[in-house]
Amino acid sequence: MAAAGAGRMRRATSALLLRAPRLPVRELSAPARLYHKKVVDHYENPRNVGSLDKTSKNVGTGLVGAPACGDVMKLQIQVDEKGKIVDARFKTFGCGSAIASSSLATEWVKGKTVEEALTIKNTDIAKELCLPPVKLHCSMLAEDAIKAALADFKLKQEPKKGEVEKK
Repeated sequence: MAAAGAGRMRRATSALLLRAPRLPVRELSAPARLYHKKVVDHYENPRNVGSLDKTSKNVGTGLVGAPACGDVMKLQIQVDEKGKIVDARFKTFGCGSAIASSSLATEWVKGKTVEEALTIKNTDIAKELCLPPVKLHCSMLAEDAIKAALADFKLKQEPKKGEVEKK
């Protein structure tokens, strides 16, 4: 008898669910509701994802993380002989804002000199992506990753002790 009652209940529930108005899937997606459209764009269509050869002398690698939230960001730059950043790549493990911040950072550093890239600030990234205060650490990570990649590149340009003595 209980099984028959449960069956009727399931059919009634199914009938109600089938008649309920449905919202388009896009309106239900979390990124569309919680993030600004610029963040969603960079999250859904990230620019410059990948890696460069970290052993190359003209490639600088920055690896930074935020223990509080678990975001980890690797940003790499490739610099030509004139000091201009000709390529940039990133790999990020984190939320949509962290991925968007990384993506935007790689777009912004391309075409800049090493010195110009140092002027990119987290506040500029946050403003461009319309990040809320709770997500500002993502733009800070992007700025730190840029600085770390530039520092690694500059370190690779210094002659090694053995090379100085040979000349």
